[in-house]
Amino acid sequence: MAEQADTLRRAPLSRDRVLRAAVALADEAGIDSLSMRNLAQDLDVVPMALYKHVANKDELLAGMIDVVVGEIDPPVPGADWKPTIRRRILSAREALLRHPWAPLAIESRNTATPAVLAYLDSMIGTFRAGGFSVDLAHHVMHAMGSRILGFSQELFDANRRAGRSGSSDPEPPTDLPPEVAARFPHVAEIAMAASHDDDSVVGQGCDDQFEFEFALDLLLDGIERLHRQGWTSPRRSG
Repeated sequence: MAEQADTLRRAPLSRDRVLRAAVALADEAGIDSLSMRNLAQDLDVVPMALYKHVANKDELLAGMIDVVVGEIDPPVPGADWKPTIRRRILSAREALLRHPWAPLAIESRNTATPAVLAYLDSMIGTFRAGGFSVDLAHHVMHAMGSRILGFSQELFDANRRAGRSGSSDPEPPTDLPPEVAARFPHVAEIAMAASHDDDSVVGQGCDDQFEFEFALDLLLDGIERLHRQGWTSPRRSG
């Protein structure tokens, strides 16, 4: 095993090797800890050697995002749009959970990376192949938001913490203070009645995976209904 690691360490650099090493470092210690210097050290090269493959850290981060997006399952030719969209979104979620820094990295960019654009394009293509109009597909993509890439706001917040601390472990939930529970009794009631998930990042009483899939299925069912109705967006006159 040690000999294999040593052989890999001496192997010629390539863009793919640089990007995958950077992803591994970010997974281990958080995106904020990643630098060209410590990446070079991990690869046992001088920092200048990296610039033959990535022009700067921004290009490095873009490439890392594309590595993660490349882990999402491809579409299955000929499959119906709804199970295809659902499977790919859940595959995207699994990929981003493996790389907890990725949602914040994606959200913080001003422009989408090539792999993100290709993924979004293929998802729109799935809707269009399912008979969706351009108009409906456009609004569906807006409705899905970041969920189309496998994360939602509560997961985004967890990854913000992971990026700072180098750990994907969320802060432990706390009980609602009595004065808050008294002021918002329905919130307190739901918090007490909901199933518990010790790893939840949205608060005590919430099950992240269940809430994600519930909202996803709700959206897909609503989208299917609109599609069957031949929905079009309202037009303003004049």
